[in-house]
Amino acid sequence: MNFQQLRSVRETARNGFNLTEVAAMLYTSQPGVSRQIRELEEELGVTIFARAGKRLTGLTAPGQTLLPIVERLLQEADNLKQAGKDFVSRLEGGLSIAATHSQARYALPHAVRDFRALFPQVTLNLHQGSPKQVAEMLIAGEADIGIATEALATYPQLVTLPCYRWTHSIVVPHGHALLREEGPLTLAQLAEHPIITYDQGYTGRSHIDDAFAKQGVQPNVVITAMDADVIKTYVELGMGVGIVASIAVDPERDRLLHALDARHLFEINVTRLAVRRGTWLRGYAYSFIENFAPGLNRQVVEEALNDEIVTV
Repeated sequence: MNFQQLRSVRETARNGFNLTEVAAMLYTSQPGVSRQIRELEEELGVTIFARAGKRLTGLTAPGQTLLPIVERLLQEADNLKQAGKDFVSRLEGGLSIAATHSQARYALPHAVRDFRALFPQVTLNLHQGSPKQVAEMLIAGEADIGIATEALATYPQLVTLPCYRWTHSIVVPHGHALLREEGPLTLAQLAEHPIITYDQGYTGRSHIDDAFAKQGVQPNVVITAMDADVIKTYVELGMGVGIVASIAVDPERDRLLHALDARHLFEINVTRLAVRRGTWLRGYAYSFIENFAPGLNRQVVEEALNDEIVTV
């Protein structure tokens, strides 16, 4: 048994049993991948993949049991490498952060700036995606740390920790009719106007939908987008009322807009930080986490990685 055999099995499962893609990813040939899989099956005495002729079609029952073990073995091998690097060169290496646009654009910049000042020899790679994509990057080992509001806590492969709470704001052009309403803004008043807000699964959108549903009010959502900058652009053009994360409102940059507090309308949101369960984090990764979320010191994160799940 060797790691190349284990990698061949893992990547075959990850890539939909397409050996051509697996071979390209592992920098080998398709017959080479087939041989690695076959030799491991012969050594274990079980068939890992179901076949239709020469084509792999899925995992067998033994394969479904063995795949998580293969994943753990490869993860521990990577952990061993990372631990060695941490002792040899504590201040050098790489750190990959996956985050949604809102987090990367509005929540992370100061933490990234401070981290670069502390660890100038660490290469920081920032990846953006939907909460689902952030989770998938973590699970695949493409990112060390993930930051998003929704979805992360639903993946059992991840350990998630709450970072901070935030609310939504309503943004409208100056002189908009909503600015003349007396008393606290209501969902019924909002529903009288076209609404521009986040796509499903982004930045607290589920809380927006839930609030309208509980009140029995049907919102007129005319445009959705993945990030607040796009939403605010169309609001500035007078195409609707925007509902965005409060952290995305910048009085200096959004001079054409007026923001209304919406914390009384929508449930409070929680931004979460996630890492893959069982992973080894370099020392500077803990520093980045604590810099971003001061309550998450190394002890708290290590306890979470040891299966003491942190919840809110």
